[in-house]
Amino acid sequence: MTTIILNHQPYDGTDITWNALRLAKTLHKNNEDVNIFLMNDAVDLARNKTTKPESYDYDLVDMLKKMYADGVKLQVCGTCNARCGIFKNEPYFDDKISSTMSQLAEWVTKSNQVIAF
Repeated sequence: MTTIILNHQPYDGTDITWNALRLAKTLHKNNEDVNIFLMNDAVDLARNKTTKPESYDYDLVDMLKKMYADGVKLQVCGTCNARCGIFKNEPYFDDKISSTMSQLAEWVTKSNQVIAF
């Protein structure tokens, strides 16, 4: 099991989030159990209100939704919903993904590897 923790604003002018999602997708495709935990400004990745800027080639929110629908486990910091991101207090695209530090701690403890972006 691999847990990937994302911290950066999805569309921050870098490829950090895109590369993290590419890695998660590839691991999942290779039959690895993948957990994605979003915290800090990365929580905007789980909001429908976050839209792809014209300067980006890929819709990162759509990439995440497709992986989630395909079985990648996703949790998003509940505390960060009100504290972080451009769209503070906007709902996540699925109520079931709002989570806690306890969930992240459980994933970290059970994972073979933990990667933070």
